[in-house]
This record gives sequence, structure tokens and C-alpha cells, in this order.
Amino acid sequence: MTELRHTETNAGDDSTGRAFGLDGNLYLPVLLAVMGSLVIFVILGLLLHLNYPLASLIASLPLIGVLGWALCLKKGKPAGYDRDILDHWRSRGHFTKKTSEQERILR
Repeated sequence: MTELRHTETNAGDDSTGRAFGLDGNLYLPVLLAVMGSLVIFVILGLLLHLNYPLASLIASLPLIGVLGWALCLKKGKPAGYDRDILDHWRSRGHFTKKTSEQERILR
């Protein structure tokens, strides 16, 4: 009977890991947005004496934006998906931007 060959292989995952259900270091912008929202709330509510519901509404806007970006455009998507989809929305699906000269000629 022949002997089995033994070779060195890397059987480890190529994953960057997960934290709080978010892939890789995607939790860091969310964590920074939470801290930024708290700072905004303290400034608006405690220092400027704005009423608390309005201060919390204004302070939650950065957190909502970052959570929307992370969960809708980054989580489970390929690298660069967020940039590609935002560029697609900005250019309305066209491959190249039309310059003002091109628009004048086309009219």
C-alpha cells in the first residue's frame, strides 16, 4: 500500500471577520456615528437647551444615514458596490457623463 502524501495547505477562511453582525470593520463607522450622535445630542439638548425630542431627532440623522449605508449598500455586497450604485444613480445609468458641449450638439 502506498503512503499518503502530506502537503502544507492554508485551510483558513479569507473572511475579515464579523462584529455585531457586520462584516469586517464595518462596525467602526456605525460606532463612530453612535458616538457622534451622542455628542450632537449633548450639545443641542444640554448646552443649547433645545427640547429633547427635537435634539434627539436632529442627533439621530447621522446614525440613520450611516446605518442605511452600512446595511443597504455594504453588508453582504461585493467590494465597491456602494460606489458603483451611487455612481449609477448619479449618472442615471449612462456609462459616461455628458458634457455641456455634447448636450448642445445633441439638441
